[in-house]
Amino acid sequence: MPRDLDLLKSVFGFDAFRPGQEEIVAAVTAGEETLCIMPTGGGKSLCYQLPALLRDGVTLVISPLIALMRDQVRALRAAGVEAGALTSGNTGDETDAVFAALSEGRLKLLYMAPERLAAGGTVNLLRRAGVSLIAVDEAHCVSQWGHDFRPDYLRIGELKAALGVPLAAFTATADAETRIEISRKLFAGADPRSFLRGFDRPNIHLAFAVKDGPRQQVLDFAAARKGHSGIVYAATRAKTETLAQALCDAGHAAVAYHAGLDAERRREVERRFQTEDGLIVVATVAFGMGIDKPDIRWVAHADLPKSIEAYYQEIGRAGRDGAPAETLTLYGPDDIRLRRSQIDEGLAPPERRAADHARLNALLGLAETAGCRRQKLLSFFGEEAGGCGNCDTCDRPPETYDATVPVMKALSAALRTGESFGSGHLIDILMGHATDKVRARNHHDLPTFGVGNDMTKGQWQAVFRQMMGLDFMRPDPDRHGALRVTAEAHPVLRGEGEVTLRRDLVTKSKTRPAVKALVSDEDAPLLSALKAKRRALAEAQRVPAYVVFPDRTLIEMTEARPQTLDDMARVSGVGAKKLEKYGAAFLSVIAGEVAEMHPLRKRLAGSPAGDLFDALSRISLDLARGPDGTEKPLSMTPALLRNIAERRPVDADQLARIKGMDGARMSRFATAMLSEINERS
Repeated sequence: MPRDLDLLKSVFGFDAFRPGQEEIVAAVTAGEETLCIMPTGGGKSLCYQLPALLRDGVTLVISPLIALMRDQVRALRAAGVEAGALTSGNTGDETDAVFAALSEGRLKLLYMAPERLAAGGTVNLLRRAGVSLIAVDEAHCVSQWGHDFRPDYLRIGELKAALGVPLAAFTATADAETRIEISRKLFAGADPRSFLRGFDRPNIHLAFAVKDGPRQQVLDFAAARKGHSGIVYAATRAKTETLAQALCDAGHAAVAYHAGLDAERRREVERRFQTEDGLIVVATVAFGMGIDKPDIRWVAHADLPKSIEAYYQEIGRAGRDGAPAETLTLYGPDDIRLRRSQIDEGLAPPERRAADHARLNALLGLAETAGCRRQKLLSFFGEEAGGCGNCDTCDRPPETYDATVPVMKALSAALRTGESFGSGHLIDILMGHATDKVRARNHHDLPTFGVGNDMTKGQWQAVFRQMMGLDFMRPDPDRHGALRVTAEAHPVLRGEGEVTLRRDLVTKSKTRPAVKALVSDEDAPLLSALKAKRRALAEAQRVPAYVVFPDRTLIEMTEARPQTLDDMARVSGVGAKKLEKYGAAFLSVIAGEVAEMHPLRKRLAGSPAGDLFDALSRISLDLARGPDGTEKPLSMTPALLRNIAERRPVDADQLARIKGMDGARMSRFATAMLSEINERS
């Protein structure tokens, strides 16, 4: 029997490899550079654990999840394999034991979080330990196009070069763009041997539902599966606590799990989840659940995930044993607004935010598809599949209608307005609402004005939302949420494609009123952009955000949309000092590049003296060489112009008393300047 099969049975207890594993194990064992894309539950860990036993030296495993590292080390030790982890969650005794095993040459697998690579001496430690292979788990974290970017992953490429050893990268969620980025960052642009082992998890039932009393919806879903282990993902730490308590009150064994808990409490939750049947863990999406538990029977999302990749990874924690598992994802308008604002308020460059909006569009397309959800999900990762019969839309096909004409109207409205507006303004045009904003831009004269008055506002909102799910439109991060038409929509515009949409499912909750937004939906992207600018400035100065500007000032900026520093100075909360310090930065977000203003003029911003300063400046330039343009040049300094603008002399005697207005300047400029001043009196 080959040695790998012998170890597969004697150490891991398997009689044969799962599909795709044997070829990957052979490549990694041979020291080939490898990139492996395998679905969660497909057996990725064995593809680097078995080669570690077949190769000389230590295999370094870099993983972002402390819980997963601890769990894998525990399982390996139970199987008789010398393994250890160096993490921030270690006790002193655990760390001492790892160093002892390294120094004695007993350790075969060393797990380490990427953050530890920044510590001084780490490279020398790994050299002395005899590291001969690097395995990178969750490799998508290295890509800024991925859904869970971790800056510390960028050090892995440098580590590989320093140690001069082969690297094997593993992930369950990476589209083509992310795979390219992984190769560039981890393999220095070289082409690793790639293994794409499919994304389908046919044992997992997929389902989405519109929020309608979401707490009760989660409780009902859990009640129907009582006694089975499950995970509930929630968007905030506070929500994990309240949902866990609600589940306990309903008779379930449930605990919260998030980054705010101390390390000992997190370890206790991990231990209970591994050993107790039927325990429900309510966890934050951002923190994740890195627990290698094979018999999780269900996963529920109490809030919409941030991307289709994040969704796929999180539901993939269910049914890792191949037995049937179920999922439910709740979503509503507030979720969509939250995820959009999180993207817009981030500090990522525009191209990254545009990609994030596209990924959120893909998730919305999955949530609101009228067809098979599995087909839609797999198509995002470049795979084709037939109807699965194991999702809610296959179980109960939704009501649909031919929406080709409404979609063409909506696309036309966006194009005729220069792709410069969000859905709120476009819906006003389509429905024939002659708002002040519509009239100010003469959009009531467009051919599309009123062509959609046969539909309600809610129906149009559903059309726009589903159009984004089809990726016909994307919010433009550079233009504060204005909707741009994508190439996907061009066949529809040419009359070459039909569009089928589902009847609107997102309705207002019957149990509570909608959360009141700070600004209108139309203005929300600009407010998010202003908050992002405030955050960047506050972090650079190490001050709280409100020290730069409070929310109420940003809200007024959003609604007033100042176009000049004079306009900005009239916004409540923008005093002279803050205008000097921040005015141009925030104005550039609203109005684009701003012409430089002299500091003395800036001090007059927003006041009548500022407008007078500008008029006097024009006069001084016009008359610099006299009325006929042939005289000796004569100028007026900004300080002199400011003095005149502030004092506003009404006759020649008053003007002549201002320091700097000598005989030559009085002769050339006095008449025109006094005329301008008196006209403004």
